[in-house]
Amino acid sequence: MPREVIAVAAGPVTLFLCGDVMPGRGVDQILPHPGDPELREPSVDDARTYVCLAERVNGPIPRPSGFSWPWGDALPVLEEMAPDVRVINLETSVTRSADFAPDKAVHYRMNPDNLPCVSVIRPDACALANNHVLDFGPAGLAETLGALAGAGLPAAGAGRDAAEAQQPAAVSLPGGRRMVIFSCGTASSGIPPRWAATASRPGVALLPGLDDAVADQVIARVQAATQNGDIAVVSIHWGSNWGYEVDGDQAGFARRLIDGGVDVIHGHSSHHPRPVQVYRGKLILYGCGDCIDDYEGISGHEVYRDDLRLLYFASLQPGTGELAALCMVPMQARKMRLQHAAADDSRWLATTLDQCSRPYGSRIGLEPGGILALGR
Repeated sequence: MPREVIAVAAGPVTLFLCGDVMPGRGVDQILPHPGDPELREPSVDDARTYVCLAERVNGPIPRPSGFSWPWGDALPVLEEMAPDVRVINLETSVTRSADFAPDKAVHYRMNPDNLPCVSVIRPDACALANNHVLDFGPAGLAETLGALAGAGLPAAGAGRDAAEAQQPAAVSLPGGRRMVIFSCGTASSGIPPRWAATASRPGVALLPGLDDAVADQVIARVQAATQNGDIAVVSIHWGSNWGYEVDGDQAGFARRLIDGGVDVIHGHSSHHPRPVQVYRGKLILYGCGDCIDDYEGISGHEVYRDDLRLLYFASLQPGTGELAALCMVPMQARKMRLQHAAADDSRWLATTLDQCSRPYGSRIGLEPGGILALGR
């Protein structure tokens, strides 16, 4: 049975979603309990290098920073919007292990003592089916799962075997209904095939492909874990890091899941937002972009403005899961902290997201106060 967390809602259900939350590596180094900074990347061997890169661009970062520092202006936004359910893609191992996974160029880990950095936004579900949760092997995954459980942070998408990895998290809603969150990922996001959980091996809920047969397997799991009136969310780590194009197999997979009863597709992996689509009244986010990370100061893809982030707030009809409204709050990462985006940057985000979403029948506009909204 899904794990349950109590939430209170009235009228339409508001769901908060964001992209990759990566409080490991450089971010871990500015928090109150920095872990071992060792890295084994081709050109970086110390996680503090990423702090220095960020400081070179935007100035000194307080060290140690408080647990809430990376979220910055996002915290009052969350309080004001008061979403009923909060779902993030937590993309790091939470471990003190030094067992670097072989054949990986980048490894993320956060000291378990820094988990209050995640707890501060009170997530109802942490999606773990991504390409960094096993960066420190099965022992690191076990410590990650134990640390999250100990902090009262529900997780989905990874486990000690396939059954646990496929188990959703559930949030109770008024009227006896629930929101049920499933987490899965694909090799296209960089998840190594050997990370797939099996009956006898820990790992992640890795999809073997995006064909109709795999979609039907996911649909069967959703149908088995939900009941009439539940809202089903499938959080998927998929696709490349850069570019606004959506692969046809991703679009077809998302539509088939919705045809099979899924209400929201929460896509992530890209370092910037990708198109928004409403299909049969249901929301598809193909890529939510980054949210928290240590990429500030890394050059090479400035055209995509990955310093700009979006906080997604979807209002869903209770009982049907149909989208009533979608608004997105623009943020910018500076000094490893989210701050409100400037007016020009908000306009750039609105124009860019509108242009890439038009082929999917969606229009994105900029509302007073700098909030992006989906036109219906």
